[in-house]
Amino acid sequence: MNDIGESPAARIFRATEADLADIANLAGVIWRAYYPGIISLEQIEYMLAGMYSLETLREEICRRGVCYERLLVDGSLAGFAAYSATEQPSVFKLHKIYVHPKWHGRGWGSLLLRHCEEEVLKAGGKSLVLTVNKKNSKAMAAYRRNGFTITDAVVVDIGGGFVMDDYIMSKNLRNPAPAP
Repeated sequence: MNDIGESPAARIFRATEADLADIANLAGVIWRAYYPGIISLEQIEYMLAGMYSLETLREEICRRGVCYERLLVDGSLAGFAAYSATEQPSVFKLHKIYVHPKWHGRGWGSLLLRHCEEEVLKAGGKSLVLTVNKKNSKAMAAYRRNGFTITDAVVVDIGGGFVMDDYIMSKNLRNPAPAP
């Protein structure tokens, strides 16, 4: 709630290269608050350094076709998501979706996820896949509430002596029925 008692306003915008430093900073805040107990502090720092360096983020949006979406609540960056096409026709991957812990439980993550699903449908996607740490029960519950199911499990060596021990979750996207 803001000072006058109204619900905060949320808007979603496509991120540009100019937004990447803010996304990287927010990722650090979110990961350091959320992931202890799920993965080690050493792995958190290792993954942040690799996944959220400005060089990596620029490479993703400029050369790999990854789309980043920014969730702004009352004009401030509150979350972000990233997705892209895969080598499989009509299958897109949700690489990241994060909301600042102070905004958890308000539906902003679901709003951001629905936005990504709509963008994937516009791009010709028919399904969305993601990976989630097997110990991340809160995220898995949120994905299930939004129609995702576990379809597989993987363990991926990410270097530095670390692995990602994840479930693969997927959702078939359907275009809404046309209005009568």
